[in-house]
Amino acid sequence: MREDLRTLYGDERLPRYTSYPASPHFGPQVDAGIYADWLGALPAGTTASLYLHVPFCRSMCWYCGCHTSITRHDAPIADYLSTLRAEIGIVARQLDRSQRVRHVHFGGGTPTIVAPDAFRDLLGLLRDTFRLDPDAEVAVEIDPRTLTPEMTLALGKAGVTRASLGVQSFDPAVQQAIRRRQGYDVTEASVAGLRAAGVRGINLDLIYGLPHQTVASCVETVRQCLGLRPDRLAVFGYAHVPSFKKHQRHIDEATMPDGAARQAQAEAIAGALAEAGYVRIGLDHYALPADPMAVANAAGTLRRNFQGYTTDPAEVLIGFGASSIGRLPQGYVQNEPALRAYAERVARGGLATVKGYALTPDDRLRADLIERIMCDFAVDVGAVCRAHGRNPDAILAATPRLAILAGHGLVRRDGRVLSIPDGARAFVRNVAAAFDAHLGTSAAVHSRAA
Repeated sequence: MREDLRTLYGDERLPRYTSYPASPHFGPQVDAGIYADWLGALPAGTTASLYLHVPFCRSMCWYCGCHTSITRHDAPIADYLSTLRAEIGIVARQLDRSQRVRHVHFGGGTPTIVAPDAFRDLLGLLRDTFRLDPDAEVAVEIDPRTLTPEMTLALGKAGVTRASLGVQSFDPAVQQAIRRRQGYDVTEASVAGLRAAGVRGINLDLIYGLPHQTVASCVETVRQCLGLRPDRLAVFGYAHVPSFKKHQRHIDEATMPDGAARQAQAEAIAGALAEAGYVRIGLDHYALPADPMAVANAAGTLRRNFQGYTTDPAEVLIGFGASSIGRLPQGYVQNEPALRAYAERVARGGLATVKGYALTPDDRLRADLIERIMCDFAVDVGAVCRAHGRNPDAILAATPRLAILAGHGLVRRDGRVLSIPDGARAFVRNVAAAFDAHLGTSAAVHSRAA
């Protein structure tokens, strides 16, 4: 890719398109009352997924972009779990109990910071409340630095099927700069313990574009990860937004790689993983060929939601916990992010929803176009428009940015089919943004495109 194109497009600030519209466009017009109506309108037998947010960590990593709080004590966590259990009951009372659940995801923060017995009880409550399939995927995000042997065994006994372990980088200089010291031995022990406990799927999360990071250190981190033979890896570009996440101000911007260096790191990681036999999935995921994500990618059924790329086909995502986001056919909802205010809402017996977005027919069309671009690096605009009863030629004619992108080699057009060349895949978000009718209509600060 030419350096002038990287300069022109790589510095654009764009959504990650884990939803459309992106969450900065959510507003208070969708409140708890509307969410209750949406839940009550779900047909019997609807397939749903559950997301539970645990917003606590033992220490703050300076690169972090998550909603989380730091606590050295267990009492706030126990109080939060009590509120979370109450919220599950409140939501369940709005629903037909025949909802089938095939995916459960615990995110954070650090979900495994909770007591082992409390985690097993929480998962047991979900099974008592919803119709979890016997083979439902139950995934949990893990910080290996705080994972105990007791919690490892509890995850296996509770039926967790997939664990995502944060690695970011094994380079000591990078770890020092982002305030996250994590030796390879700690990660290796966590992976071995999880597999011994019966957790079959192992994901590792890496980040490029961090301070002091180099191509050599990225490749070395990949080499060490390959020794653990994870089923999947997620490789994210660091999003530096110190105006939004104040702790990122501790990072010396002079030590961060520029756009060309970031792209070189991403390409080096992709090359190393491809050489090791991993299939590239979308923008930032990699999987072994037999993994369900690689199979979905080959079949064209890959999806994208707030956890990133997924094999989950459910149209309903119910979020629990402070700041959690849900998606229903009618639109998006988000809970109160402040812990005290979230707990007060639940204590009053109400839903914790404070904002959201009601989808229009045009939003649904554009969401499908953007999802296929993000998942497949291609989209049949004609087929998607027909499914929505819209004129594809009118949509394409109203998207003049495509001609500019095509002129720069970032997208190809064959009739009504768009595709992104292999060498331009780093700029998939730039192409997806061509269909974003909301871009620029909020003051949101998004991450760099590449």
